[in-house]
Amino acid sequence: MGTESLIGTILAIITALTTYQGLKHHYYQEKYLFHIDHILIDKQYYRLISSGFLHGNWLHFAFNMFALVSFALSIEILLGIPSFLLIYFLSMLGGNLLALYIHRNHGNYSAVGASGAISGILAASIILFPDSEIGLLFIPFHIKSWIFGLLFIAISLLGIKSQRDNIGHEAHLGGLLTGIIVTLLISPAAFISNWWIPTVMLVPIIIFLFVIIKRPDILLTDQWNLPKVRIKNSKKSPLTLDRILEKIKKSGIESLTDIEKEMLDKYSED
Repeated sequence: MGTESLIGTILAIITALTTYQGLKHHYYQEKYLFHIDHILIDKQYYRLISSGFLHGNWLHFAFNMFALVSFALSIEILLGIPSFLLIYFLSMLGGNLLALYIHRNHGNYSAVGASGAISGILAASIILFPDSEIGLLFIPFHIKSWIFGLLFIAISLLGIKSQRDNIGHEAHLGGLLTGIIVTLLISPAAFISNWWIPTVMLVPIIIFLFVIIKRPDILLTDQWNLPKVRIKNSKKSPLTLDRILEKIKKSGIESLTDIEKEMLDKYSED
């Protein structure tokens, strides 16, 4: 048996092709990225999945796909390809649904990246292989996977509250939560043998969700009104007149977002 995951490799190749299209053609990126108004108002629900196959740059892509292939093989062997795909896509959907809920009043919020799905695969690895250790790039030591999971949750919660970076922490947390639940449904024996690991991971997430439902004002911050695209790890290049005109040529002026229309008006005044 090889050392590379078959399904992980296929997903990485497909994501590479769509990422290339998105980076090369701005209209393609705009058509398929996660965008609040297009999902809630225009009912373009396909964006909840299609955005997971786009990335803001190649470093962003490489980081996500490295994580994917690092965890994919062991899960693929233990659960099989259908279960792996179920965790991957439901976590992608769960991550984007949490982002959709938290940013439901921020119409121009947009994001790209497979981080929700990757977070779900990470959760599955922690639940299924509780004695494993995880090492980070450029750090010469490993930590227990469940400790890494708790740190990941803490960073996500702080990131959602502060909104001080360009990282989609909501998708991370939603993907992790979905990954835990789906993995336990697929393999309930994992809960029986190591019940405390999913428990200590679920408790802070459930408390957080309860708080934001009962007290949504807890999330108020002066950082919310940012129209930039969230790509989980880095920033997307700004709009230019050429990219806006290219989109009009390909898809028509009605395909422009509110931000693009404002930019076009400003260019017209100059």
